[in-house]
Amino acid sequence: MKRGVSLEIPNKHGSYLGEILEPLDVSAFHWRTGGEESYLINAEGLGPPLFIEQASGMEGELLKDLIENKSYYLIFADLKAYPKGQNITNVETYEDFLHSGCQLCLLVVDSVYITIFCKSNVQLESLYQNASEKGFCHVQYITDENDFRTRLSVW
Repeated sequence: MKRGVSLEIPNKHGSYLGEILEPLDVSAFHWRTGGEESYLINAEGLGPPLFIEQASGMEGELLKDLIENKSYYLIFADLKAYPKGQNITNVETYEDFLHSGCQLCLLVVDSVYITIFCKSNVQLESLYQNASEKGFCHVQYITDENDFRTRLSVW
C-alpha cells in the first residue's frame, strides 16, 4: 500500500514547499508547524525564521502566501495538515497519523530530503506526478515495504 512520497530538492534557497504542495489547496487546511529550522531570505542572506513559533497552528491562507511568495532556505521542517475546525494533535508515528484527523505530513530533513505522508490516494498521486514533472530527484513512493521511518518527526 502507498503511504507517501519521498524526493530530494536542491540544497539552496527558493520556494520549494510551494512547488511541492502545488497540487493541493494549502489554504483549505489548518497547519501544525513545529521543530523547524528554516529561514526567510533577505538582502543580507539568511533572515528571520520561516516559522515564528514552534508547535503552533497556522491558517492555510497564511502558509500558502508564505511558501509560494517568499524565498527561504529549508534545513528542517515539520508540517502537518488538518481540516479546518479539526482538533490538532501531534502525530508522532504512522499509526498515530492513520488514527488522527491529520491528512498530510511533510517532513524536511537536512535541507534536501522530503518525505510526505498523505491519506488521500488522489492527492498522493498528484503530489508524485507534480514532483516528477518539476524534475525533483529520487521521486519514489513510500510503501508498507520500504517505509523504515519509526517517527513522523524531523528530530
